[in-house]
Amino acid sequence: MMSNNTGMIRTLLGVALLLCGLLAVQLAVPVDGAAARKFKQKECLDCHSDFSATYQTLKNQHPGVKNNSCQDCHLSHGIVGKLLLVEGGNDLCFLCHDKQGFNLDQVTGVHSALRRGKCVTCHDPHGSDADAMLVAQGEELCFQCHERKDYTKKVVHGIIREEGCRACHDPHYSEQPQLLMTEPESLCLSCHDGDSSAFAAAHGDYPVATASCTTCHDPHSSDNAALLKASLHSPVAEAECSACHNDATDAEPFGLNSAADELCLNCHDNAGMAGEGPVGHAPFVDGSCLSCHDPHSSQQPSLLVAEGNELCFSCHADTNRKVMFPHAPITDGDGCLSCHAPHSAQLSGLLNEAEGDLCFQCHSDVKDAAEANSVMHSPFEGEMCTSCHNPHGSSAKYLFAGRPDTVCYSCHSDAEGEFERSQVHQPVRNGQCTACHFGHGADNAQLLKAEGEQLCATCHETNTTPDATATAHFPFAEGMCLTCHDPHASDNKGITTQTQKVLCLDCHSDIEASLVAAKVQHQPVTAGDCSSCHNPHQSKLNTLLQAAGPDLCLSCHDGLKTRMAEDQAHSPAARDCLRCHQPHAGEVGRLLNQPLQPLCGECHEADDANFKAAHLDIAATEMDCMSCHDPHASKDAKFFKPVMHAPFAARSCESCHAIEN
Repeated sequence: MMSNNTGMIRTLLGVALLLCGLLAVQLAVPVDGAAARKFKQKECLDCHSDFSATYQTLKNQHPGVKNNSCQDCHLSHGIVGKLLLVEGGNDLCFLCHDKQGFNLDQVTGVHSALRRGKCVTCHDPHGSDADAMLVAQGEELCFQCHERKDYTKKVVHGIIREEGCRACHDPHYSEQPQLLMTEPESLCLSCHDGDSSAFAAAHGDYPVATASCTTCHDPHSSDNAALLKASLHSPVAEAECSACHNDATDAEPFGLNSAADELCLNCHDNAGMAGEGPVGHAPFVDGSCLSCHDPHSSQQPSLLVAEGNELCFSCHADTNRKVMFPHAPITDGDGCLSCHAPHSAQLSGLLNEAEGDLCFQCHSDVKDAAEANSVMHSPFEGEMCTSCHNPHGSSAKYLFAGRPDTVCYSCHSDAEGEFERSQVHQPVRNGQCTACHFGHGADNAQLLKAEGEQLCATCHETNTTPDATATAHFPFAEGMCLTCHDPHASDNKGITTQTQKVLCLDCHSDIEASLVAAKVQHQPVTAGDCSSCHNPHQSKLNTLLQAAGPDLCLSCHDGLKTRMAEDQAHSPAARDCLRCHQPHAGEVGRLLNQPLQPLCGECHEADDANFKAAHLDIAATEMDCMSCHDPHASKDAKFFKPVMHAPFAARSCESCHAIEN
């Protein structure tokens, strides 16, 4: 079989190849003497005419544009990138431009745009009226990334005004910091004559030519004369270097004229700063002023060495965690100084005010609202806000110091163990204590957000709103949810305070008495599942039933439900199960209201002539009705069972039974 299939496949392949060959010959041979057709190369600009208008009139054009050799960079059909480029990113540029000249293998010293593979950040790949095909001319190019305001203050460095940024910076790579052309000090001295008398006089005759110019000067622009930085130490502003340093003629002119930890106190009143309180900031106590302040100049107020919070975070990194909800004073306004003193304070943590007073400076509305209540949460009453809240920020709402329940359990540890149950109220399970409780104050001892059923109704509206057309269970009607339910957790279904059987029988003692005396119990009663038949809240049916009449019973007895739907149903079974059965417990099997014969006899008169004739005049007391009849449903008009013994089907009882008069 396999060899036959192989031969057939080979035959089909041969035919296919023959047809392909004939088709190739047909295409190669001109039809009716016509010339053979072939592709003719078109120019890119035949379609991209708008490109010509945009780029071919520019002052500086890329060679590929000037020579109409678009294919130097672009593919005609496309493989890489949406622009159909031959290579992606800078790799395309390095096909022509020497990659080694940019020192991209250096960890530092490469312009960030170049390191990211984005030559087109600065250069237009087709052409530009700016030099070197830049997307903008001179410093305007730099201002696309660097903030203009830092370079356009009242006094602008002359070299920038005249020659732009490239006078000092290399646009691609440098071995110096900030991409400087040469070493910083020698760069400045390439314009400024450090040996001139004017230069020396301007600097108090100190040999600053060997110092770092940017210690005092902004290299770009400033609102101060001589490009001095925004915040100046007064000796610098007054050119009184000798206030802190040795005399200019000293062998070590830049040496300090006092010990470092005492120098600042020559001018700054230590007692005045320490007088703010006995709790001192470690750098202040240690005399390490330069940990926070620059001794000469700074772009930050108070000669700080870094911007506000960033300065604090350089030591206190733990408070700079990335959180979803940062405390507003940290991100806005005075930052850390909104709450903390920088040198010393009366309180631990260098707080400006006592914990509560400090918080209430902003959160006065919270204080007013809580104090209007009769009961206050003890941490709030004691103004211990940080017992629950993180003062810097949190990934939990309301700046909670953790998940709300873990914060609560830090005090209410006894409750945590009590809530470890099989059935846990959803807010408790989700750790949302504040779904029900106020954190600050309320008019009830449990700090509940609402009283009784009103609190439950915030989530359980359907089960807590009485229906005027329904009968309400007494606890439900009175809004006493906690009569049956535990608000936190329970080992019982429905988070009830006890098992259903015990809970229900606490009130329904009459039912309990009948159960004790009964010989037979309904399975839901035995299982203690009262709510399988009764709605514990409200119902439009008598005795708070979950469903009407037989529908309730048939919700469990589904096999009987099918038969009653498909066959002829016995009238009592179709109308009212309780006509024959007890719902809870009874003295007779199958929960019958009474023994079988008298029960059936309530409808079927045993003394009736027709009844006697149908039953061969046998006394009803001698018969078990269910031996022959189905009490619920049957396909037979007499409700006989579907499988009958042949003599019985023929009504020939005498075949098996001896009948006595």
